[in-house]
Amino acid sequence: MDFDDVSLVIWDVDGTMIPADLRWLRRAIARTYELTENAVTFPGKKVHGYTDESIVVDTAIASGVPPAEAEAGISRFGEKLAGVMDEGREELRRVQPPYPGVAASIAELHQAGFVQTVLTGNLRSAAEIKLVELGLATHLDLHIGGYGSDDRDRFNLPAVVAQRFERVYGHRLRPSRALIIGDAPNDIACARHAGFRVVVVTHRASRDELTPYDPDAIVDHFDSQTIVSTVRSMLGDKQNGSND
Repeated sequence: MDFDDVSLVIWDVDGTMIPADLRWLRRAIARTYELTENAVTFPGKKVHGYTDESIVVDTAIASGVPPAEAEAGISRFGEKLAGVMDEGREELRRVQPPYPGVAASIAELHQAGFVQTVLTGNLRSAAEIKLVELGLATHLDLHIGGYGSDDRDRFNLPAVVAQRFERVYGHRLRPSRALIIGDAPNDIACARHAGFRVVVVTHRASRDELTPYDPDAIVDHFDSQTIVSTVRSMLGDKQNGSND
């Protein structure tokens, strides 16, 4: 492949590739702050589309932890979450199978020559366990992904992806050749902030709810042929074979 002309497809994880499930955060937050799981209270807003660390601090405060202690707990949270995710591998496969068409769409985009990675609020360790355990990692370049462990502000993660892309592929990522696939208004806002194109799926929000945020395209499910044709229409189809 001529990497000077490569296009990048960037997947959101929870709510896009797999159903969102707060059980892992709930358990890790409980262990981090020595709370019972029933005492963990997620805030009404700032959950979907935000980074894990920002959710953890807001949730700890909503659960009665003083703000300074909530912030201090972040240094323990990563280790607690890693333990929770490692213990829950079998449960993860059972309760969070990929949405239909996701694996096929990733495979078809790979065959079409697109480089793919993720941009997610998950800490990197949690994202990698989810993607590997659910069989979605094969055609994703996770080395160039942007993770909640890189920056608490999701809007800063596209720059992380761009820096890693340049380091690995040897040239600057042009925003016009990058596209985010997500499911939430914050995915759209993040893409717009970076100058990327964006496609959203109606897994958690309806077309009527997503349309005012002006994504480039809305899909109701992942049909691999539709996804490839949609991505090509936005990023151009000048690809150079597969990534093999």
